[in-house]
Amino acid sequence: MPVSALDRPVWSSLTGRQGDLALVRGEALRMDPDFGLFAAVADETPDSLAALGELVGEHGPSGLVELASPPAVPGTAVMSSALCWQMVAEAVAPLKPIAFEIVPLGDAEAAEMLALATLTKPGPFFSRTHQLGDFVGVKVGGELAAMAGERMRPDGFTEVSGVCTHPGFRGQGYAAGLMAHVAGAILARGETPFLHSYADNAGANALYQALGFRRRADVWFTVLAPE
Repeated sequence: MPVSALDRPVWSSLTGRQGDLALVRGEALRMDPDFGLFAAVADETPDSLAALGELVGEHGPSGLVELASPPAVPGTAVMSSALCWQMVAEAVAPLKPIAFEIVPLGDAEAAEMLALATLTKPGPFFSRTHQLGDFVGVKVGGELAAMAGERMRPDGFTEVSGVCTHPGFRGQGYAAGLMAHVAGAILARGETPFLHSYADNAGANALYQALGFRRRADVWFTVLAPE
């Protein structure tokens, strides 16, 4: 497979379009903790790994997304490690007309978005994660029922993320409609949408494939905590 920005999405994002969010220590990078926990190193030399360990010690748990599990990082312990599918979409499969309104979300809904993500756990979500890209949602009776948005931005790509639905509003097609909307907007900008999904999440992976996403690579999501 040709080398791609998606082979190392965190490094590609934090050394590229999202460089303003990077905390830098030597050859190690970490996203500002208000936005996310993602981190990466330029290489696996002892100096780079030591620099990463210092960032973890100073800023707390940090997550790496790589094609292989990382070597031991000084001063850290592995909090979790999970195999994920990295998926991309060159087009979005057509959906039946949706029967709900999709609304833009922003700072005014920040507390609701964080509460929904905390409840449903779609992936790492923090106080300013919603500012990483465009987010949209569905409201029912004034309550945020579902949302989806954008996260990492390697050159030429944008990640679809934060997809979640409140348990009381599932089964209405909200997630599929919101994902198709977000992915379609990314494609309209001339970029390729991608996402990460736990390999054992069969239901979610089937949904993503039905929407037009294909499995590109297997990656490891490893969260390191201060030892």
